[in-house]
Amino acid sequence: MSRRVRVAVLAGGRSSEHEISLASARSVVEALDSERYETVVVEIDRAGRWELGSGRAELPEASVETLPVVAHSAPAATLGQVDVVLPILHGPFGEDGTVQGLLELAGVPYVGAGVAASALCMDKDLSKAVLRDRGIPVARNVTLRDGDEPRHGFDYPVFVKPARLGSSVGISKVRDAKELVAAVELARRHDDKVLIEEGVDGVEVECGVLGNRDPTSSVVGEIVAHADWYDYAAKYDEGGMDLVIPARISPEADERVRELAVESFVATECEGMARIDFFVRPDDEVVVNEINTIPGFTATSVYAKLFEAAGVPYAELLDRLIALALERHERRARLLY
Repeated sequence: MSRRVRVAVLAGGRSSEHEISLASARSVVEALDSERYETVVVEIDRAGRWELGSGRAELPEASVETLPVVAHSAPAATLGQVDVVLPILHGPFGEDGTVQGLLELAGVPYVGAGVAASALCMDKDLSKAVLRDRGIPVARNVTLRDGDEPRHGFDYPVFVKPARLGSSVGISKVRDAKELVAAVELARRHDDKVLIEEGVDGVEVECGVLGNRDPTSSVVGEIVAHADWYDYAAKYDEGGMDLVIPARISPEADERVRELAVESFVATECEGMARIDFFVRPDDEVVVNEINTIPGFTATSVYAKLFEAAGVPYAELLDRLIALALERHERRARLLY
């Protein structure tokens, strides 16, 4: 019998999406076939301390020793002894290229986008610029840097967003000029770069992408939020939203979404996985909203459900992602530096 593949699951993290990451990691650990994979969990707490636990232990209740990454070598040594890392981290200090850079330095294969793609897609301002340059339609926006006055030229409502955060944290739907200043102040609590984005009237849909050099798209799903817009509560509270698969859009719009999902994935040099979020206007024009390089990853998360509908069940999805990580590492190891 061949040796089991040694997998390290990175979970938690310093961002406000810490608990979401832990939920995703629990599902991943439970779904990895113990006959094929030897799993260890490396949990990162909100203060940035790294903790080692058993792969089959409960998260985050496992009794583990706290190991600050700057003071102890155990977490780094653990990563150096595994075959592949699954960074199930969301938001800053996990999805933004920082952890990916550490893994590159350690020479360890890892699932998902590389350093540049992770950093690019985390930054809504920069990713929009790249997509625009490739002719991919995105919602118009104004970018505010530290000290800029909160102004724009769009009709209300608009959305005010931190440039580099996820899960709708710090985002406000602004209905008139009186609400703008407070919304910008809220966003600036999370980031010193803020976007004011035009409101797009349309159906909100999402599409998964899977692959490296030859990526494929999932089925398109429609998000029906039980609120005025798809905010944090709608995303994560029980009954906050419905996912309709397939999306109730025209065949032409469906094809366009899947086409743009792959084009956006390639344009930003993503690899492994991503979930691309869109709006479909009443005239069937498709607009890219954002790219998530480490989407929520429980068995019931949108990304997993979209590929399940495309004929790729959750456990197989994990198998494919691990294989893609190993393929990329082997390919890049042949390069001369």
